Amino acid sequence: MFQPLSAYIGLSYIKAKRDNHFISFISLASVVGIALGVIVLITVLSAVNGYEEGMRDRFLKMFSHVTVSDADWQLPHWEKRKREVLEANHVIAAAPFVERQVMLKEAEKVQATLIQGVLPELENQVAFIDDFIVRPEGSEAVEGEGESSVGLSALKAGEYNIILGVTLAKTLGVVVGDSVMLLSPRKQSFIINDDGTQTVDDQTPLLKDFNVVATFKADMQVFDSGTAYIHMQDAVDLFEMGDDVTGLRLKIDDIFKAQEVTYAIADASKGDYLLTNWTTQNANLFKSLQLFKTMLFMILILIIGIAAFNLVSTLIMIVTDKQSDIAILRTLGMSPAQVMRLFIVQGSVLGLIGTVIGVSLGLLVAVNLTDIVSWLEQLLNYQFLKSEIHQITKIDTKIIVSDVVIIALSALALAILATLYPAWKASKVQPAEALRYD
Repeated sequence: MFQPLSAYIGLSYIKAKRDNHFISFISLASVVGIALGVIVLITVLSAVNGYEEGMRDRFLKMFSHVTVSDADWQLPHWEKRKREVLEANHVIAAAPFVERQVMLKEAEKVQATLIQGVLPELENQVAFIDDFIVRPEGSEAVEGEGESSVGLSALKAGEYNIILGVTLAKTLGVVVGDSVMLLSPRKQSFIINDDGTQTVDDQTPLLKDFNVVATFKADMQVFDSGTAYIHMQDAVDLFEMGDDVTGLRLKIDDIFKAQEVTYAIADASKGDYLLTNWTTQNANLFKSLQLFKTMLFMILILIIGIAAFNLVSTLIMIVTDKQSDIAILRTLGMSPAQVMRLFIVQGSVLGLIGTVIGVSLGLLVAVNLTDIVSWLEQLLNYQFLKSEIHQITKIDTKIIVSDVVIIALSALALAILATLYPAWKASKVQPAEALRYD
């Protein structure tokens, strides 16, 4: 079978002289170093991708793709506005909501909370809150009950029921079946007296007891520790909003067209409306994650670079070991360029072996990283992902093919680059000098 001369000899030089095991060990160390660098890079980037996707999915399940409101965050005639926005392209569902910052109190414990007033039958069309509801033990075994007893549909107008995040419930020390008190300032009105002064009418706070009918666990601290859901009609009555709501949440058929839909609704709107979408609501978070991923890639690629440049010392030692062979090849007519290609082939093969091993093991580790982390947490009795720090407590890896290709090509390119100097040194070997003492 035909093989170019440089490639054939370079492949035969992968193994040094039998009595020089040190060079063989250095070659093995270079391969292992490249493989470890690739494994770490693939695993870490897959974890970052999974973290980013997990954050985005949880945000989109709890929040809407697009939000429509009035300039003062109080939207009148929401039913008419709902019919209008549903005519926009890509919009497949819309639901009204009321949102207020309140305090929840139980005994001596008080916690600031974001109250979400929703219509369960419409909210379930734009969000997936029921996916995070904590099911009572044994509830799955009861066929036919569905989600009415534990999901959003447990919120009934006039019954003043509430669903709490699990961390919020623990902070207040309540469980399903208990009650909590909602405290909120009343809607203030100003009265102009006869002497021209102003006084504030009715500054007494709103106080209302709510029944805890369920809890939810989104594995995100911002929701689990500071969000609660009540029926929208209860919220409207409690906050004296009349026929107004805070706004409309929209669901679209393609989350990456959120900006396009936002601009389209804004252009078609008559009046002073305020529109936001998931890309702007969490822009800083996702930009920081992307920057973190980029910087992490640059830092970790240096690990591969260090391992790849170990090939420099490996090949220089091999060049020294093979000087007499190089001299004989030169006297037989091999050109300096062919000698240079010989050692480039040798270093490239070592880099290729390390890259292939690294990619294979890296993919294996990335696929099983969730199980590996769970096993380590149980073994060490330590939780690596704390919700108060990382926002989520569980992460699934996501392997992106383009990332793996870039990592593999980068590792191989660094390995080839590391061969250039030793190969050039080999091409400068003078046959007469090399053979003088042989």
